Amino acid sequence: MIPDYQTLMRPVLQASANGEIAISDVVRELEQQFGLSDEEKAKLLPSGKQTQFANRVHWARSYLKQAGLIRNPRRGFLEITDEGRKALASDQAINSKYLEQFDSFQEFRSRTSKETSSDKEPSTNQVETPDELLRTAYEQINQSLAAELLEKLRDGDPSFFEKTIVTLLLTMGYGATQSAGEVLGGTNDDGVDGVINQDPLGVDQVYVQAKRYKVGNNIGSGAIRDFYGALGLKDVSKGIFVTTSAFSNSAKETASKLGARIVLIDGVKLAELMIQHQIGCRVEEVFNISRLDDGYFE
Repeated sequence: MIPDYQTLMRPVLQASANGEIAISDVVRELEQQFGLSDEEKAKLLPSGKQTQFANRVHWARSYLKQAGLIRNPRRGFLEITDEGRKALASDQAINSKYLEQFDSFQEFRSRTSKETSSDKEPSTNQVETPDELLRTAYEQINQSLAAELLEKLRDGDPSFFEKTIVTLLLTMGYGATQSAGEVLGGTNDDGVDGVINQDPLGVDQVYVQAKRYKVGNNIGSGAIRDFYGALGLKDVSKGIFVTTSAFSNSAKETASKLGARIVLIDGVKLAELMIQHQIGCRVEEVFNISRLDDGYFE
């Protein structure tokens, strides 16, 4: 199990007790100390730019530095201070609550506290780093939005749902132009709901099947075979099957075995794509997160 950043505070401080040490060496040393598996060592943040463990080590270092227990003698290195040695010599747990005794840390916390909650004491039981808290909140907001989008699609008019799917696919880059998609519908649609022309003359086409089903009412293999048959009638080999619910295992196996290239998009993926391409939703607020550029100060 990957330790949280507060658990890492004393080990980070201990690692710097013998003189200045590179933060990258601290990460490797503590990976061994905590017996992390290869999978845990390689686990990345959602950004893909840093491992979760390294991120937590960096936050532990940052908090210790704000309290004056360590300092950065040069870029990428840290070393213990006299206050840090006193902390190591004590038998107290070194965590955010312990660091609150230092004026510099109190000043740091007051600077980073939100004005809207300035009368609220910061939590000392927090085990997630600020990076992780931000990403958790982001995921929760998107999960709530995804549920609302799917609910709107299920409750709306069938033709609106089909139009939304075609609009989404065009926005994703399918089609020769933004007007290259068409909702078919009606009794003569031969089992397909939409078509997208991949070239100006419509020689290369992708057909779309869209099913509004409630959660638990999954698409079975029969619906996939019917769609495959419809593609045969249209003499095309590419199709996209979209649903607001999910596909059964047999449906997935059927789609993979058929000769046509049939892409399956379930409700989870559909909502994800709608959010990504801003279909049925819009960006309300953007937070720009900056990182210290050590090279600037050298």
